[in-house]
Amino acid sequence: MELSGEYIGLDGQQQLLRVPCEAPGDADPFQGLLAGVAQMRELVIELFGPLVQQEAQDQEAAAPEEAMDGDDEDDAEDENNAGNRSNSDGPSAKRPKPPS
Repeated sequence: MELSGEYIGLDGQQQLLRVPCEAPGDADPFQGLLAGVAQMRELVIELFGPLVQQEAQDQEAAAPEEAMDGDDEDDAEDENNAGNRSNSDGPSAKRPKPPS
């Protein structure tokens, strides 16, 4: 028995992962499968580890730019409430009532 996996990267390069799952001697075949799954997990971590680290670094590099911009949620709320603000410099201008 064997586990196999195939990954094709963004660059089109193909990676094949193969892990034998043979139980030694008279051992339970499921034990061999469990050992194979654990080994396949380690191979997948090795394959994707550098990609995950690169993505984390890219996100960390982008984070300071967003922090300097300020709180986006408050900005959006301020824009939505622009018409609801009162003028603190004096009374609001009111249109005179027409004579009756």
